[in-house]
Amino acid sequence: MFKRKVVSVAVLAAISAAASPAMAQEAASLERIEITGSRIKRIDAESSQPVFSLNKEALQASGLSSVGEMIQHISTNGSTLNSTYNNGGNGETRVSLRNLGSSRTLVLVNGKRWVGGTGLGGAVDLNTIPTAAVERIDVLKDGASATYGSDAIAGVVNVILRKNFEGAEFNGYAGQYDKGDGQRKSVDLTIGGSTGNVRAILGMAYVKEDSLGAGARAVSAEPVYQTGVALGSSTIPGGRFGLCKGSFNSVTGLCTGGESRPGGAAGQFTYDPGKVGTDWRAYSGADNYNFAPDNYLVTPQERKSVFGRVQYDINDKVTLSMMAVFNNRQSEQLLAAMPIVLGTGPGAGAIPKTIAISKDSMYNPFGLDVSRVQRRAVETGGRSFTQDVNTSAYNIGLEGSFTVLDRDFSWDVGGTYGRNSQQDTTNGLFNLLAMRSALGPSMRDAAGNPTCVSVAGNLATRVNGCVPMNLLGGVGSITKDMLAYTSFEAHDLRGYTMSQTYANLSGDLVKLPAGMASIAVGVERRSESGFDRPDALIASGNTTGNARTPTDGSYSVKEAYVELSVPLLKGLPFVKTLDLSVASRYSDYSNFGNTTNSKAGLRWQVADSLLLRGNWGQGFRAPSITELYQGVSDSFPTIGDPCSSTNGGGYKNLTDEQKGRCHAQGVPVGGYDQGNSQIRISVGGNTNLKPESSTTKTLGFVWAPGFVTGFDVSLDWWQINIKDGINSLGAQTILDRCIKENQAAACGLYSRNPGGTINTLLSAGLNYATTKVEGYDMTVNYRLPKTSFGNFGVVWDSTYMKNYIDDSGENLVGKYFDRDNYWRFRSNLNVNWTMGDFGATLGSRYYGEQIEDCSKVANIGREDLCSIPSTATENAKNKIRATFYHDISLSYQAPWKGKFTLGVNNVLNQDPPLSYATANNTFDPQYNIPGRFYYVRYGQKF
Repeated sequence: MFKRKVVSVAVLAAISAAASPAMAQEAASLERIEITGSRIKRIDAESSQPVFSLNKEALQASGLSSVGEMIQHISTNGSTLNSTYNNGGNGETRVSLRNLGSSRTLVLVNGKRWVGGTGLGGAVDLNTIPTAAVERIDVLKDGASATYGSDAIAGVVNVILRKNFEGAEFNGYAGQYDKGDGQRKSVDLTIGGSTGNVRAILGMAYVKEDSLGAGARAVSAEPVYQTGVALGSSTIPGGRFGLCKGSFNSVTGLCTGGESRPGGAAGQFTYDPGKVGTDWRAYSGADNYNFAPDNYLVTPQERKSVFGRVQYDINDKVTLSMMAVFNNRQSEQLLAAMPIVLGTGPGAGAIPKTIAISKDSMYNPFGLDVSRVQRRAVETGGRSFTQDVNTSAYNIGLEGSFTVLDRDFSWDVGGTYGRNSQQDTTNGLFNLLAMRSALGPSMRDAAGNPTCVSVAGNLATRVNGCVPMNLLGGVGSITKDMLAYTSFEAHDLRGYTMSQTYANLSGDLVKLPAGMASIAVGVERRSESGFDRPDALIASGNTTGNARTPTDGSYSVKEAYVELSVPLLKGLPFVKTLDLSVASRYSDYSNFGNTTNSKAGLRWQVADSLLLRGNWGQGFRAPSITELYQGVSDSFPTIGDPCSSTNGGGYKNLTDEQKGRCHAQGVPVGGYDQGNSQIRISVGGNTNLKPESSTTKTLGFVWAPGFVTGFDVSLDWWQINIKDGINSLGAQTILDRCIKENQAAACGLYSRNPGGTINTLLSAGLNYATTKVEGYDMTVNYRLPKTSFGNFGVVWDSTYMKNYIDDSGENLVGKYFDRDNYWRFRSNLNVNWTMGDFGATLGSRYYGEQIEDCSKVANIGREDLCSIPSTATENAKNKIRATFYHDISLSYQAPWKGKFTLGVNNVLNQDPPLSYATANNTFDPQYNIPGRFYYVRYGQKF
């Protein structure tokens, strides 16, 4: 039987070393085990499917403090949420194998589906799994819907929790960046033991990760590095205003007569504290607001977790098992102060555009309504979004074995339940109902107190409790009393639950000439439900923040599967063994119907040193709660309207035909001033969605030549084709497809205000996307012969992506889009050394180069920042350079069972590559933030 040598714990003592295939387990005990990707328990740990593992020692030696970060470092991972996501993040850390999206990667714990995050998109927050409880992590780099059901299109991450442990173990960790910031610390304690027929383990852990402000690093201290405020926000602390020369209609939000500055000149004006008397001057781009330092570069988190597992042997054939996990996460994102955009201000929604500063406001000296309002309320100190998330998961089951007619069988029955409950608190928003009164007519009462009235000059129409608001007086003009009346604290509640019951049977089926055929069968029933209950004021749309209506939905599924392992040939020339595996799963969903998905794989042991393997499988992904039932909500993506002459818009680069489409929509000749690059759009769910479907193929080999002891290499080709993919056209895509490509369907998704600004734009999920991805995975392990200088080991794990073709037919490999990476080549190399009680690891992580659109900076005259300039600015490109990160650690095993580890991640202080297409920080959040990270870890066993 083909078996590779065990890759020692020392080799796996760093995250990049963790890419050793799961088959690197010695099966000396000949115990039947269940391998990730199959339900059939078997002796040989090598299947037809490519699997690799991260063991506990690798996790502890990585210098990282969460399961999510460790998995994000593997070479097959793409772009997804992590703690560097501030604007657009929610505190979760996810995995996206093959860059196909976190909802297409199935996450299991002990082979059972883990509860989805409160984002309701079906994706799992990996940090809800306590690091201290993890024994190892298996990553199946193949589709597995026939084995596990929905979501396993790109692959499977299976987190195996600790099962048997005797004694006690304590670990302490602390780290920070070389600038003395970004501190992280964690402690955990695990206790386990057995007595008679009972085995138990209990673990507790605490993790605290401090925030790091974007202003603490030069690359993230301005909206786009090296452009100052040119691409900052036009909604500024001093305000950007326009007077309505005619009359402002508070019902339609329209101003007759056009807008002007004081004195009658056209355009907008701003507060000028340097002037005496008038205090006003014309607004210019030099006034733009640098919002970057007011954001987090790294978001803070605090996590507390408890893990427990008890096993009771009822007899020598039956075991009762119970497991419970609880995790609490408290996290925060911080954005720049709220942009108050009202009246004819760009991007103002339906309610905000009907509000202006009344000509009868006591703070309005102009005698005209201020119909265009853009004022950054820096007096609030920013917008804080905090999450308090409780995750609990439980499993109880019976498992056992029996023998019938010399056939060995194993079985298990049980149930799992998982729940995520999240309370969100948001500060720094404004109540539009209060603002309408506070910006309306006002005067001083007999005692000289500022008073809001509904009829100008009439104290009898006083608005009780209202405090008139001064947006026209520059920074500091919004007082605490004004904030107390107009701002509010939002409280949202989200939840997600999953319950599952299951019964499985696996064992020998029939003796064939080449060996014993095996079978696994099972039935499962799963229910999932989720809700999002926003603050009542947010649901009403009467705030300056994103309006969002409630989401509430559920579905259930009944499933049955069968899997067969059939030995075909054995003991022939060039055929030591040839095995066929087949599986099929039937799923009946309550919301869209049924689907059947099958899989087949071949495992050909050519000789002791060479194994060939291949797989073909069908996959599917059921639409998530969010995709089906999400209420209508606001979003503020950063876009450059092709009909705009400012803020990255490319009007001047359009053809005459394309410009004509702009004009037909009400855009004036020459384009329009977009103003704010963040445009309000609407997103929502679609109950008519159907499942995505996929086909996966893999073909590869594993070679362990006998003439090189300790060496093995695996190489696998993979291809995934997805049909009926669920996707929403982004705001930028909708505008580009309408104006540049004349797609009528896209043009029907938005409307414009008079003057050309975007009025409404709808983005909802559709089953229209097709995706084809193809590439190669290679893993090399070499445990060198023992020398007088110690033991050395090398692990090299790499992924090469050949094709990533979307529904447009374009191959995206080697290209970069906002927070969406398509690396051609990613690689992790680890070199490990041990000698006696001492050890060291050197790990290197490689990210291949990419090309991105550079028109954002080219359009403001900074084409010099683009590494591939062009005479047509819309064709300007930038090369995101290839990047190496190097991590090093040293360890010492003390005689009292203690272990010291010192490490430095990014030891060469490699800065992230600059990106001008990314929305924040001028670099993508999948790269390390600037600076060396130093850490120390101490472990003690008792």
